Amino acid sequence: MMLNTLPLFASASLTAFTAGMALSLSLIIAIGPQNAHLLRMGLQRQYLWLSVAVCAVADMVLIAIGVVGLAQLGQLSERLYGALLGATVLVLLLYGWQAAQRFWHGVKTTHQEVSVTDSPMSRRQAITAALAFSWLNPHAWIDTAVLIGGASLAYQAEARAGFGMGAMAGSLIWFLALGTLACWLGRRLGQSWVWRWIDGFVALMMWGIALTIAWGLLAA
Repeated sequence: MMLNTLPLFASASLTAFTAGMALSLSLIIAIGPQNAHLLRMGLQRQYLWLSVAVCAVADMVLIAIGVVGLAQLGQLSERLYGALLGATVLVLLLYGWQAAQRFWHGVKTTHQEVSVTDSPMSRRQAITAALAFSWLNPHAWIDTAVLIGGASLAYQAEARAGFGMGAMAGSLIWFLALGTLACWLGRRLGQSWVWRWIDGFVALMMWGIALTIAWGLLAA
């Protein structure tokens, strides 16, 4: 009996892992203070990979807080469980709409967002700045801890861990990719048309995940 359930468990965990990675990427890709900071560090060639590592670890901590913390809340009340999932769906639809609006109308990325300054940073300053952009930004807590934690409630306890690991993997993949692109593409990565098409992709991902969670709620 146990051997027969292993393929189902593996399939559910893989599905949750993929969904967690997709949600994490869709939330983190949009340019914000954290991404703009890493772009600046890359363009300046100042402690880029140290900053990437700090931001990735900081995001993983927030994801763990969300997945583990909200999972405990979800076990207390079935009504609270459904309310959190419903709120997650609404916020994802809203974020997707905002990304679609930026794609449709274009977004003016200011030069200051990805500008290169002349003042060098020390190693300690680089670590402090990366932590500040990761943990002192309310949007980081809402996107990473609350939304990912809320979305994880759509999965059973076994698959929920896979969802969290997928979200962490998505965060790590994005920061490594952003650091690499900052070195490779240089200033072109700061151009608004690049982020406009990224926003279009993000909108589709967020809507797809929101509809998946909503379908699960209706089918339950």
